[in-house]
Amino acid sequence: MWNKEKVAEIVGENKLVVFAKGTREQPQCGFSARAFTVLEMLGKPFEVVNIFDDPDIRPSLVEFSQWPTTPQVFLNGEFIGGSDVVLEMFEKGELKTKADAAFAD
Repeated sequence: MWNKEKVAEIVGENKLVVFAKGTREQPQCGFSARAFTVLEMLGKPFEVVNIFDDPDIRPSLVEFSQWPTTPQVFLNGEFIGGSDVVLEMFEKGELKTKADAAFAD
C-alpha cells in the first residue's frame, strides 16, 4: 500500500530516485523521458518509480513533496524538481556537483 511514509522510505533508501510516468525503457510522457535522459547523462545509478504501477503512488507522492506534477527527482533525500529544473541544473553543472557529493558518502 502506498502512502506518504512509503514514498519517504523509497526516497531515503535511494541516493537518486525519480518518480515518473513510465519506465526507463518506455517513458510515457516527454517530461519523464527528458528526466531519464538527463539522469543517464549524469552517470550515476538511479531508481525509477513508475507512478502508473499503483493508483495510490501519485497522491502519496504529491502529499510527500507538496508538488503536483511528475516527474519528481530526489537526490540524497532532497526534492530537486521536475525535468526542467533537473535539465537546468545539469547544464549549469550544479546537478553533477550535488550528485558527486551525494555519492561520495
